[in-house]
Amino acid sequence: MLAASLLVCFGLWRWAETILVPSNTHAAQTKGIPIGNNSDLYPRWLGARESLLHGRDPYSAEMTREMQVGFYGRQLDPKNPSDPKDQVAFAYPLYVIFLLAPTVALPFPTVLKIFQWMVLLSLAGSVPLWMSAVGFRTRPAFTVAGMLLAVSSCPAISEYHLQNLAVLVVLMLAAAAAAAVRGWLTLAGFLLALSTIKPQLSALFILFFMLWVTGNWEKRQRLFWSFVANLLALLLAAETVSSGWMGRFLIGIRAYQAYAADPSILHVLLPAWLASMVAAALVGFLLLHCWRWRIAPAGTEQFGWALAWVASVTLAVMPKLAAYNQPLLIPAVLVLLARRDAIWKARLFPRALTKGVLMCLMWQWGTALILALGSLLVPPSRLQVVAGVPEYTLLALPPITLLAVVMTSVDAGVVLARAASP
Repeated sequence: MLAASLLVCFGLWRWAETILVPSNTHAAQTKGIPIGNNSDLYPRWLGARESLLHGRDPYSAEMTREMQVGFYGRQLDPKNPSDPKDQVAFAYPLYVIFLLAPTVALPFPTVLKIFQWMVLLSLAGSVPLWMSAVGFRTRPAFTVAGMLLAVSSCPAISEYHLQNLAVLVVLMLAAAAAAAVRGWLTLAGFLLALSTIKPQLSALFILFFMLWVTGNWEKRQRLFWSFVANLLALLLAAETVSSGWMGRFLIGIRAYQAYAADPSILHVLLPAWLASMVAAALVGFLLLHCWRWRIAPAGTEQFGWALAWVASVTLAVMPKLAAYNQPLLIPAVLVLLARRDAIWKARLFPRALTKGVLMCLMWQWGTALILALGSLLVPPSRLQVVAGVPEYTLLALPPITLLAVVMTSVDAGVVLARAASP
């Protein structure tokens, strides 16, 4: 298993560095798209540096122009139809600057290299944390293989090259869930508060944990009070740095929805009216299941199913299709793997959907390995025409995972309902 994981790691990274990245660069140059550092970290880092060292407002139009110059290599021209629509403005809560504060005195190329390693370490580190949270007990070799596969995926490639903060939020959520299993509820509340730097990723997880606290208020209330106190501290600390930042942040978010937000996966696959209805139904079913499982102790099967539901629904309803958000599916995939023996004995649909999840993952690993081996025999430039083949299942993976989690948990509904009863 370790040997296979290492082979997959080699294949995917060689494909990415020798075929995919040059292909994307050539396509951008052909279309006249400006290329700078192209790092999602840069606008956040620049905003943190200017806020903390010079007292400037990161939400200002002047700062947005400076962020564009670094990200794209020049300021965007609204009259140029080939220029990107994404303004790369500072569309984060201001307290994200405290997370980046240790880096503001360093040159950005150094920060970039450090963060790229942090991306890989965070992805790998989240795997054993999620395993602990969902109650997946296995051999150390299996855990190491899972860590290797986590950093050998298309979402990992996307995160490594774009340096979005999503991977840090996934790590915080995994650590919060693992801390709850260990009974470190104050730490879990702190990590959940910090995860609100990307509320679109963490909101449903926080909602679940708040419901979970009510299942045993006397023993779990420390998580609630820790979350509230730490979030309030972050908000007030940000206010001391820049008074009235919340209003400017909300204005920036509205603008971001206009120029950078994508349709949700549901809106891509379904008509708009039906996608909205399905999204509302999914959130409703999620709340129902979380309410049923609120009394489940952390680390149990019911707790793991709740995390799988929350992760899958989040990816389905959030208005962003970027691959770098897909590491959030790790707990759902782990739950399916942990229950594989029961799933293979289940009805046709749960089995087929679970196999579909595995096939989506195997597709990106297998095709990337084939292209990587091919690049050893022919010039990589000749393979650029098929550079995007390993990414073909990226859009399919979240909805298939969601369906697999839903159908499998429904198939086991009698057992789960009995286990969740007081």
